[in-house]
Amino acid sequence: MEKQIAMVTLDQVSKIYERGGDTITGLDRVTVEVATGDFCAFIGPSGCGKSTLLNLVAGLDAPTSGDILLGGRSTSRFTSDDWTRIRRETVGIVFQAFHLIPGLTAAENVAFPLLLRGERGASVQARVEDVLDLVSMTARRHHRPSELSGGEQQRVAIARAIVHRPQIILADEPTGNLDSQHGAEIIVLLRSLVQRFRQTILLVTHSTAAAEAADYVWAMKDGQLVMRTQHEPVTAGA
Repeated sequence: MEKQIAMVTLDQVSKIYERGGDTITGLDRVTVEVATGDFCAFIGPSGCGKSTLLNLVAGLDAPTSGDILLGGRSTSRFTSDDWTRIRRETVGIVFQAFHLIPGLTAAENVAFPLLLRGERGASVQARVEDVLDLVSMTARRHHRPSELSGGEQQRVAIARAIVHRPQIILADEPTGNLDSQHGAEIIVLLRSLVQRFRQTILLVTHSTAAAEAADYVWAMKDGQLVMRTQHEPVTAGA
């Protein structure tokens, strides 16, 4: 049986920062593969390298050495324009801070990535309505961020991250600004995306409870992957 190409691959990836004469290792020769449809969590203390890993996969930073592949394609020669296209077509990013545009309604915030791609008209409206329904925010579609709770803002942020139907979702501490109940709801929502659309999710979190929803968890320390924990398969509706 032919081996499936991993959706995300890091091959001996290191990231070294120079700060004030000091050398700081963000990532230290990390090698990992995440298959299509996997929900993979990275957990560990602040400064362990998990957010650095996500930023490298998103093209928001460049590795010092090693290679990152998306869908089997090396990103080593990607230009900034290539990365912009990847983030508009292949990758969706959810941050701890919601980064919604204050003057726009929920629906307008969700539509924004499609407008950046030059899409207009009824198809945009239909796609926005679909994802707002998916995240249970249809009733709040005309509200601006200041009129929404933290959990509602994160739901809108997730809708915006998935409206262009990315293959990969990168979630950096998506529950970090939420209470435990709303945080749990966001993780259930992310889990449902894997089950319904077979999207690949890389979740960075310090929350053990959030990581429990993943298919498997990599514990990180000092820029390295130190232990992989496999979880039992989660069935739909569980």
